[in-house]
Amino acid sequence: MLNLSSAHYENRKLENHVENRTVHTLKNAELNIFETHLQASQVYLRFPQPVLASMIKGKKVMHLDGSPSFGFLPGESVILPSNEKMVIDFPEASVHNPTQCLALALSEEKLQEAVDLLNNRGTKQNGLEWSVMDYNYHFTNDVAINQILQRLIFIFTENHPSKDIFSDLLIQELVIRILQTETKSMYRKKSLTDANNDRISYIIKFIRENLTEDLSIDILSEKAYMSESNFYRTFKHELGSSPNDFIIEERLKVAESLLRNPRMSVKEAYLASGFNSFSYFCRIFKKKKNLSPTEFKEKSNIFG
Repeated sequence: MLNLSSAHYENRKLENHVENRTVHTLKNAELNIFETHLQASQVYLRFPQPVLASMIKGKKVMHLDGSPSFGFLPGESVILPSNEKMVIDFPEASVHNPTQCLALALSEEKLQEAVDLLNNRGTKQNGLEWSVMDYNYHFTNDVAINQILQRLIFIFTENHPSKDIFSDLLIQELVIRILQTETKSMYRKKSLTDANNDRISYIIKFIRENLTEDLSIDILSEKAYMSESNFYRTFKHELGSSPNDFIIEERLKVAESLLRNPRMSVKEAYLASGFNSFSYFCRIFKKKKNLSPTEFKEKSNIFG
């Protein structure tokens, strides 16, 4: 999860208890930190630029035009277009447990630069060019996105003469990773409803249906009717992860789901999720979840 830097607390002023705003401005972006210390509802917010909003602490309920309302929790983000009206509820905020959220306002120019960089490295497998992500895209931050946001909090709040350069590079990476995360999400959905429409969706469906089998690159590329090198390059370019990393993600999802079942043992979850080494399973699970499979299971059974 994200944490605010000590520099933020040293320089911010609490002028009100609902959506108290601290602003850090650089050449091509603006970092807004919002803190709410009282329960509130129907709070309006709008930015003139596209915004990445990411929860740090507490809970919000977001009401956006044209989208169903949703709970907004730590570790989650949403992309909003310029001038999007947000209506926000704060059901749990208190003086001792404030709700905290960041809003990273980005220039249209910087968004387009990241898109152009992706297109210079290759279009999508269907020949379409990359474009600015769909707005109102709500997602859970992966480890890489979380690390970039944490680094940006530090850069915006530090006193360094080159922080404009540092932030530009990080924002470019952030936008590319979000685009690839969005594309991965799209392919996952298509694999459930329209898997035969494109090769990547078909391969994702094949992976999900055969997680306990050997899923080597040569098998997957043959199923996709592509050369191994072209398949690997296309998959990684569009989804932001290698086929092997994606397979591990899917196996971990299965293991996590099974471990939530109080009748399922850790060993049974390991065998059913397709890992071929118990020690590797335990090691990769702890790396991704910050808990061992046993610890995760115990915690899930207590709070689930």
